[in-house]
Amino acid sequence: MQCSSANYCKRTCHPTQKVLVLLLISIPQALSSKAELEVPLWSPVFSLLFYLVFLVLSALHVIVCTSAESSCYFCGLSWLTAGGVMALISALLCAVVSALAKVFADGRLLRKNPAHPKARWSELDVLILLGTLGHVLSLGASSFVEEEHQTWYFLINTLCLALCHELYRNCFLRDDCEPQPCSHVEQGLVSSEPALSDGNIHCNVSEPHRVSKSPTSLDTLRGYEKWMVLASPWVILTCCRLLRSLNQTGVQWAHRPDLGHWLTSSDHKAELSVLAALSLLMIFVLVQRRCSLTSKVAMALGLLGVYCYRAAIGNVLFPWQRDSKDISKGVIEARFVHVFVLGILFTGTKDLLKSQVIAADFTIKTVGLWEIYSGLVLLAALLFRPHNLPVLVLSLLIQTLMTKFIWKPLRHDAAEITIMHYWFGQAFFYFQGNSNNIATVDVSAGFVGLDTYMEVPAAFLTAFATFAGPVLWASHLVSFLSTETHSGSALSHACFCYALTCSFPVSAYIILVTSLRHHLFIWSVFSPKLLYEGMHVLITAAICVFFTAMDQTNTKS
Repeated sequence: MQCSSANYCKRTCHPTQKVLVLLLISIPQALSSKAELEVPLWSPVFSLLFYLVFLVLSALHVIVCTSAESSCYFCGLSWLTAGGVMALISALLCAVVSALAKVFADGRLLRKNPAHPKARWSELDVLILLGTLGHVLSLGASSFVEEEHQTWYFLINTLCLALCHELYRNCFLRDDCEPQPCSHVEQGLVSSEPALSDGNIHCNVSEPHRVSKSPTSLDTLRGYEKWMVLASPWVILTCCRLLRSLNQTGVQWAHRPDLGHWLTSSDHKAELSVLAALSLLMIFVLVQRRCSLTSKVAMALGLLGVYCYRAAIGNVLFPWQRDSKDISKGVIEARFVHVFVLGILFTGTKDLLKSQVIAADFTIKTVGLWEIYSGLVLLAALLFRPHNLPVLVLSLLIQTLMTKFIWKPLRHDAAEITIMHYWFGQAFFYFQGNSNNIATVDVSAGFVGLDTYMEVPAAFLTAFATFAGPVLWASHLVSFLSTETHSGSALSHACFCYALTCSFPVSAYIILVTSLRHHLFIWSVFSPKLLYEGMHVLITAAICVFFTAMDQTNTKS
């Protein structure tokens, strides 16, 4: 009886279960066109239910802990910590109740108001939902955790094939009845070019398609543009296949030789030097197109400094250099690049602050966001090893192709674009050579430009080098949505979807790890993955803060 009461208290007081329930309730709202990051936590704190639950938990704690032969989870905690945990559990329980009440209230309003029909889910929405749920379920098996990169590779390949199907269907197939002009346009993605519109636009057609045949759809594309649209999914699939051959990761096939090992061998330093130089040149070409003149010069000098840094530490060679005898730490060259990174980031931040003052000039904000993104790209180029520079180049290339030839012509809504960015960010995390093993963390990135060990800069540089893929794709998402939309709710919608997509696997994984705490591989497989997920949550929180700041700027503008 003593043991059962203790276990009962542990199971009922686990706050992660309530977070998971709250996330499950929020999934239908995340796929709607008006979803925003709004968790009902503040009002439940002042509700009667919150205080009742808190008093019940406190009374249970006092009764169990003051008995002679019983104990509960809170007995091992201080009174202040136990009170904080009980307050958190009470608030989350009230939030779940509030969310359920809001869902049922919205359902009754929809039944009473038939003027707003339900938006149908497209095939892409179903794929995104099933892919996300499938990835979460796969985390319960140790083999899938070890080879998680295979899951993400499969998901992005399937996504590319689904986008290819959607592009070909809209280019070649015609319905029996042409779509009628839409009379109701919701808040979504609208642009002046082959622009984006909200995916939940309701038209009077017999077969609901995500793309309406308006003058800015695929029918207006001519010549090479239409062929590029049709070829872009296959180009992206080819790039992903090349990246898979660059770095073998995971456990089962990690011992197999890959292109990265071939390039990093001492016999192929000339080939690595040529590849690094071409990669840095391509990075400049892909990034500079939307930068200001000052940032273009800083980017060019910074990328030149990256090559000089790698030559100084002996990774690559200059054309006139026959051997690598003069090897140094490259501190001066790395700090030279750091100066340009900070300069580009400062210029972008200055433009963002200026856009708050000059609300009419929308160009200043878009340039500022792109310059911040360019500064992060330059920092990633500095921290990446030379053989990993093609990963950065192909990431920029895929972003360019998807922006110009997929997202604009197909007019995907903010939720779909956000989850695509999240999926590709996770895939590029593994394309870099990372895994769920701590041994694959490149600790040397934390000492680039440092003479001695400095805790804060080293931790920041190591974390950025490890999670550069998700960070760069998330920053590109902010820049894309701010540039291509004139709707103030797009960033709020994206922030909600991004936070939900990241938090749902983490919450489920904490429950799985707790239930599998006696598993044979708890320390070798599940615990390292939990550390990665914890760091990923911190980075996602910082990204959501940036989303919110940009959304406030949009609202003021």
